[in-house]
Amino acid sequence: MQTITKRELVQRIAEKTKVQQISAKEVIQSFLDEIINELAKGNRLEFRDFGVFEPKSKAQRVARNPRTGDKVEVPEKTTVKFKVGRLMKKRIQKEEANSRAAGGAEVHEKIVPSGQQ
Repeated sequence: MQTITKRELVQRIAEKTKVQQISAKEVIQSFLDEIINELAKGNRLEFRDFGVFEPKSKAQRVARNPRTGDKVEVPEKTTVKFKVGRLMKKRIQKEEANSRAAGGAEVHEKIVPSGQQ
């Protein structure tokens, strides 16, 4: 698995859309800022076939400090839940199956001596 940075995405999108990287970066950053703003307001964001971002409140609870064993109060907090959309899920599962199939074929080729296939 490889990590892709925002900078790499900006470069790819600028190249595909034939706009300057600075313009692509501004658009992408504005998009991300708006997602954050809407989630902070408590709004749900739905992008068809991509997925849904939804703020989720976690209740206050009592946890245990693993070092000392003492009870610790954990305050209420809000996190973000993401549910994968239909097309993304299908595409990810297809890519995963393709990479497993390719990996399995490579292993098979290494095990079978040449000339005996």
